[in-house]
Amino acid sequence: ERVRFSESVPLSAGFERIADIIRDAGRPLTAFGACELRSPAPFTEDGFKAFNEIYVKTLVAWGVMRDGVNPVARSNVCPKLDPPGEPSFHAFCYTVPAAKDAPTSFVVAGSGESVEGKANYRDHTVALGDTSPAGILAKAKFVLGEMERRMSAFSGSWRDTTAVQLYTVHDAYPVLEGEFGRRGVLRSGLTWHFDRPPVVGLDFEMDCRRVHLERVV
Repeated sequence: ERVRFSESVPLSAGFERIADIIRDAGRPLTAFGACELRSPAPFTEDGFKAFNEIYVKTLVAWGVMRDGVNPVARSNVCPKLDPPGEPSFHAFCYTVPAAKDAPTSFVVAGSGESVEGKANYRDHTVALGDTSPAGILAKAKFVLGEMERRMSAFSGSWRDTTAVQLYTVHDAYPVLEGEFGRRGVLRSGLTWHFDRPPVVGLDFEMDCRRVHLERVV
């Protein structure tokens, strides 16, 4: 299930509200499965690493993250308009027991146009600094391919998604029909947030999900 806050909630208070909601649902804190964050502005790479060290402390305390393995899907993006004053929660997902014959569900973490797991983002970013139509197309192809790779781990594809989100402040219209449409991304519509990815130098991020119950609190 997905819960969106009507107003962004700062990180520490957000974790407290999330814990209350999960417990009220009769679920353990280890049911915390995904979150969508909003930050004031893109981080430097060192700043992003420092933020992540703060964020994961709660995941470890909750027993969600063990032996350095983080199973929580996450997007952390930066609104260009009316950004929060500090890193905050926009939404989160948690697991609930599936009813018999319930449809499958999944949440795919956000990805920008850089290969993850490398020593840095800058040296592995697609079309670094290029926001021309050709640059945006190259970025879109990479990010769409990464979404497809991650969905495949759940035997999922675009036809299974209930929501797809795009985060960019650049003109993505030229890729919507040709690249998104061709792949079937738009079957359930597209939510385009006028936000930047979380690291300086990244321009194009997406996430997607298959979640059948969503609410706003």
